[in-house]
Parts: sequence; C-alpha cells; structure tokens
Amino acid sequence: MSSYSHSPDSSNHPVPEYPEHAQKAPEFATVPTAPEQWHYKPRRAFWESKAVRAGALFTLLALCGVIILALVRQQIGTEGFFVGLALSILPVPVLIWAFIWLDRVEPSPWKNLVFAFAWGACAATLVAILANEYATELLATTFTASPSQTDTWGATFVAPLVEETAKGAAILLLFLFRRRHFESIVDGIVVAGLTATGFAFTENILYLGSAFGEDQAYGSSGLQSSTAATFFVRVVMTPFAHPLFTAMTGTGFAIAAMTRPGRPWRWLAPIGGWLLAMLLHGVWNSSASLAPLGFLAMYGAIMIPVFALVVWLAIWSRSKELGLIRAQLPVYAMAGWLTPPEPVALASMKARSVARSAARRAHGDAAARTVREYIAFATHLAFLRAAAARGTAGPHFVAREQELLHHLWQRKDVAQPALTHAAWATRPAVPPAWGQWQPQPYGPYPQRQYGQHYGQQPYGPQHLGPQNLAPQPFGPQPFGPASPGTSSPGPASSGQQPFLPQPYGRQPPPYGGQNI
Repeated sequence: MSSYSHSPDSSNHPVPEYPEHAQKAPEFATVPTAPEQWHYKPRRAFWESKAVRAGALFTLLALCGVIILALVRQQIGTEGFFVGLALSILPVPVLIWAFIWLDRVEPSPWKNLVFAFAWGACAATLVAILANEYATELLATTFTASPSQTDTWGATFVAPLVEETAKGAAILLLFLFRRRHFESIVDGIVVAGLTATGFAFTENILYLGSAFGEDQAYGSSGLQSSTAATFFVRVVMTPFAHPLFTAMTGTGFAIAAMTRPGRPWRWLAPIGGWLLAMLLHGVWNSSASLAPLGFLAMYGAIMIPVFALVVWLAIWSRSKELGLIRAQLPVYAMAGWLTPPEPVALASMKARSVARSAARRAHGDAAARTVREYIAFATHLAFLRAAAARGTAGPHFVAREQELLHHLWQRKDVAQPALTHAAWATRPAVPPAWGQWQPQPYGPYPQRQYGQHYGQQPYGPQHLGPQNLAPQPFGPQPFGPASPGTSSPGPASSGQQPFLPQPYGRQPPPYGGQNI
C-alpha cells in the first residue's frame, strides 16, 4: 500500500494548490519548489519505518566503530595508530572522488553512499578481524602445520571468504531494502567500491601501524623500512585492490536488480559475482607469498588487465545511462511534460553543466540548484520508465512516476529555458528530432509570453498538440495518444479551460529575446 499526503479536499488525483502568480509570467523572484503536501509515502509498519531502520543502523555502525578503534589501538599502540591513520587516509579522497564522478549521471542517495563506506570501515572490518583470527587458530589446531603455512592458508582461502562476505553484506542490505536505487551496473560498482574503500582504509591503518611498530622495534628507517615498503605496496601500487574485488559482487547485484523476477540471473548473478570476488582476492593474497618477480608478474598479468576491464565496464555503463535517458524521455516530450530539446540536453553531461551555469548567471545560485534538481528528477524518471519496460519497476510505479512529474512541473519555469538554451549551445553533430524548434536566448529578463505558453495551466500539459488529444494517465500501460477525454494526473482534474499549445517552432519565442 502507498499513498500521497495531500489536503483533505483532494480528489483521486490530488492537485496541489498554486499561488495566483503562477498564472502569470514568472518573475524569478523566488525559485519554484515542490509543495510539501505532495510526497510519496509508502505505508509501513513501525519496525519497517525508515527512522527505526536508520536509528538501528547508526547504533550498530557506531558500536562497531568504537570496538574496531579499540582493537586496532590495542594491537598497534597509540603512536602506530596515528601514523597508520595519517598514511591510510591519503588515497581515500581520490577513490571517493572517482566513484562520485562515475555516479554523476544518476547520483545515488548520499545516505546509501555514507552507509556503504561506514559499513566497510567499521562493521565489515570488525567481522573480518574477529573471523580471520578465529579461523587461523582453528587451522593451526586442526592441521599440524607451521605458523607460516597457517598464515598462507588463511590469507589464500579464509580471508577472501570472510572479507568478501562481510563487504558484500552491505550490498545485500541495500539490494533488499533500497533496490530501486540499483538502476544500472554503475550503481553496483559505486556502492561496492565505497564499501571496499572504507574496508581498505581501516585495514591499512592496521597494516601500516604494525609496520611502524616493527621499524620502531628494530630501528629501521628510510626506504628500507617496513613502513615505506607497506605504504608503497598497499597505498601506491594497489589502492584499487579491495574496490576491484568487491566490484564483482556489486556488479552481480546490479544485474539481479535489472533482471525480471523469475529469471535465473536474478539469483545466479549475485552468487557468481561473490565467487569471482573471492577468487580474485585469493589469487592476489597468494601472490604475496611469491618471490618479488612472481608478485610483479601476477600484478601485471592479472590485476592490471582485470582493473582495466572493470574501468571499461564502468565507463561503458555510464555512457549507456546517458543513452537510456535519450531513449526514454522523448515520450514525455511528446505528451507535453518536457520541451523537445530537453531529452538531448539531459543526455549530455556538457549540456547539463551549461544549463546550470546559464541559470546561475541569469538568476543566481537558487536557480542553478533548481536546474540541478530538475535534472535529477528527469533522470530518475527515465530510469523508472526503463525499469517498467523491463518489468522491474515494482508495484508503486504509477505513484512514483506521478511524483516525479509533479516535481518536474514545479521547476520547469526555471529549468526548461536553461536546458533548451544548453541543447542549442552544445548542438550535436546530428540534427535532433525536435522539428522546427528554434534556439532561444537565456538571460535575466524573461518576457511575459513565456508564461503564456507554459505557465497558465495549474498542473501538467492539457493536450498533446493540435490534434486535441489529452495525454494518457502515466502508468505501466503502453504510452501513446489517448482517446479524447482521457484524464491525466494534473490538468484534467484542474477544472480550467483547456490550453492548446501551438506546434513547436511556430509560436513566438517562449523565453526572452528573438529567435537566433
């Protein structure tokens, strides 16, 4: 069950009340924002409440953080802890920036990213330390082996199983409770990468602090010290090792999220990714017992090619995200929710940047923030429609689609002119399919005829065009022109006189200045 919170006199298709100035040309004194009464709220039991879950997770991660801090400090001492912390934190900003850059097309919620990093740094590391220590003792008592053999077996077979399972638990939790945020392979790689980055950060504190303690005990210094060697191997050569392993698990869960229920890949992909992560982790750990030349050969023959393959997969998936936006949003432009140039602008990272910059120059930071929000909602709308086409959108597709369309409509007065300007400023080599639409100047002095085309009706486009056909209600059914009289979630229930827009490119310029 789900519902929208709205005023008591709302109809079956609730339409928020708009202030009187919404009927006039926008003055841009204030940036449009979404009313609070329109918000999608799934009905959940108390123990399924977001607040309860967030509180329980915060408490669990904080407790794990305190325990892991005490354990690491006990093992390497206070001085070793601070030295390890200072050296281990160096690659973390670079890795986090790389994953956030990769996730720019359709950013994941920041809460998911913070949870992933915190789980890796606190919970997964605590489980790994305790389980690895217990498994090593079990191997030593079960098999009469030397300490060096026990360490080798533990690093090759036990550590990959324990650590990849502990890190994969974060991805599993997000898959179970935030599955709709797994919309592409990039989402799986980003979540897995941040989880592994947090894990490697805490693990490096332990390794570097231990190496510093050995140097203090034996009086080593300079490039021959254990601290320098450990820093070079773990921070300089292989900062991507843990993210690379866990990315296999994240990719598997992303494939499962994009697979229609009932298909075998729904459960084979996560298991396969987890097994592949353990295999790569075990091969990498086993190379540490080889001679230096063997280690370098393993590094060049396996780690570098696999890393390059994952980077290629991530960049390819990122480009597919932009292509998905370009393919899915034109149907909303045909229905009148978007202007024809917008799908092309939204599918270009350069055009997005140009739109934000134009809005900032014309109307300040608030307008740029509105454009950024508009881009995010439009991107989610494209991915939601793609999920519906695959059969993975879930039971709340219609409610989520209506909410996204509402937020777009609230911000269109600022965002649509900026995106139209950006579409022409970054005009593609192949002419876009938006007819005779002409580029418009974007500046701080909008003319009043802008509101005559897009601001007179209180919510949603009234008709698709000169055919006098109302848009279909958005939902899982095939999208296309509806029969006359079909209602839509907005304008059909508004009770106002229908507004008939002219064909694109034949009306006067909708936003400021003359055609160029």
